[in-house]
Amino acid sequence: MVVRVTDTHKVYLAPAEYVDSDHPLVLQTAARLAGAVRDPATVVRRLFYHVRDLSYGAPDFDRLDSFKASTVLAEGRGYCVAKASAFAALARAAGIPARLAFADVTNHLATARTLELMEGAVFAWHGYAEALVDGFWLKVSPTFDAPLCKRMNVLPLEFDGRSDAYLQPYDGIGQMFMSYDKLHGRFHDVPARFLAAEMVRMYPRAYAAIRAGSL
Repeated sequence: MVVRVTDTHKVYLAPAEYVDSDHPLVLQTAARLAGAVRDPATVVRRLFYHVRDLSYGAPDFDRLDSFKASTVLAEGRGYCVAKASAFAALARAAGIPARLAFADVTNHLATARTLELMEGAVFAWHGYAEALVDGFWLKVSPTFDAPLCKRMNVLPLEFDGRSDAYLQPYDGIGQMFMSYDKLHGRFHDVPARFLAAEMVRMYPRAYAAIRAGSL
């Protein structure tokens, strides 16, 4: 596979502490998924579906290793930031520049309990990924697995490898589901220590529920 990369983009091929694209499991998984395919769009599409359908689970802010791509792949689960980390690491391992991005999103269909725990419908620092394909940065959110989408009455997010794949804006019956409200920028690696501290500070009720195993 040949990907034209400028000097500016080379940093997004480099492994990092959490986007650990040099980890043996990440390298093996990327090689298995890419196979003999040389088209970058097809490769990132395969990577997306693999990560998308890992189980979505509550974040584990007490365990920073849970943000690592290798941990997500080994355990088969993660929340939005961890799964974005896994996708970015697999893309880098396959020779495709990738980075992380963060935004505050509004969940218009959150349950009453979720709204109570989060103290509102705005979920800060939602993580997604961006991959460089054919000279364009594509926005990719492999967050919700297909079984979870079915339970939420939301169509699973699809990705063709050539256009953005954000979180679904509408549920299965046309009601607004998610909206992006504030972008926080792009990152080479997961700001894990910041997120662990900030999410606990912003959402103490949700954090307590996670620790109690009731979320």
